[in-house]
Amino acid sequence: MGADSIKVVVTGASGLLGRAVLKEVSKRGYAAIGTAFSRAGAGLERLDLNDTTAVAQFMELHQPQAVIHCAAEVRPDIVERNQAAAEQLNVKASGHLAQLAKDVGAFFVYISSDYVFDGTKPPYHVGDTPNPLNFYGYTKFAGEQAVRGANSQAAILRLPVLYGVAENPKEGSINTLISLVRGTRPASVDNVQPRFPTCTDDVARVLLDMVDMSVGPKHSLVEGVFHFSAKEKMTKYEMCKSFASILGVDIQNRITPVNEKPAEPVASRPENSQLSTEALEQIGISVDCVTFYEWWSVYLKQH
Repeated sequence: MGADSIKVVVTGASGLLGRAVLKEVSKRGYAAIGTAFSRAGAGLERLDLNDTTAVAQFMELHQPQAVIHCAAEVRPDIVERNQAAAEQLNVKASGHLAQLAKDVGAFFVYISSDYVFDGTKPPYHVGDTPNPLNFYGYTKFAGEQAVRGANSQAAILRLPVLYGVAENPKEGSINTLISLVRGTRPASVDNVQPRFPTCTDDVARVLLDMVDMSVGPKHSLVEGVFHFSAKEKMTKYEMCKSFASILGVDIQNRITPVNEKPAEPVASRPENSQLSTEALEQIGISVDCVTFYEWWSVYLKQH
């Protein structure tokens, strides 16, 4: 089976990660089928993942060789306020899609999160026991269990906070910081909790490396849990300083670092949920990443 005859479905293809993955699918020469719901635009198929009949018909029609499931409610505070809806999409719909992928013989990857951990004992390895602090983390871990229960050969990729090409400045918690740096209003930004910001381009490359191994000529199926993360540790204030340096903006007297643990938002966040990437390395997938400063230096000159 040649690359041009392999179909790869990407759910959530209108989102920050999904767009990057869909682009990488096409770059590899696979037939790309992107789905979206509320933001379904040109080139994307509108699909409500909560509509079990519609999803079954979609999978039966397309008969893909791989499904990369990026669609999810990923905003922890929104999840906390709308728990039933988040559980339906992140857990139940994910398990159903994993079952349908198994039925058509498609390789399935579920995107999970570092928020399945409580952040007290980093770095976290794939065999460490999850202990989510908020309902978002709970839904991602429950989603993992639903996926693996429906499809034992599925792969799960846990990721930290992401950044990438955005359709609007408010897309993604890291991209949002640019508006603070470019703005004129005073702001206070966390300088305590470490994060490991990771570029969606790198995640897309890893996901398609997993697909290559699982549906290509070598066909050594990738299954189970994996972690991917950049290695750079940064607080939100340190990210703002990087943006300011790239943009030539003085934020010293305008953006104040908060050097004490911030008051809890609606949903609690783990202190340090650093992910170990050794499981990917063991199967021969590169975990190299672009540096934060390098990627943003190029991107901000164009946007």
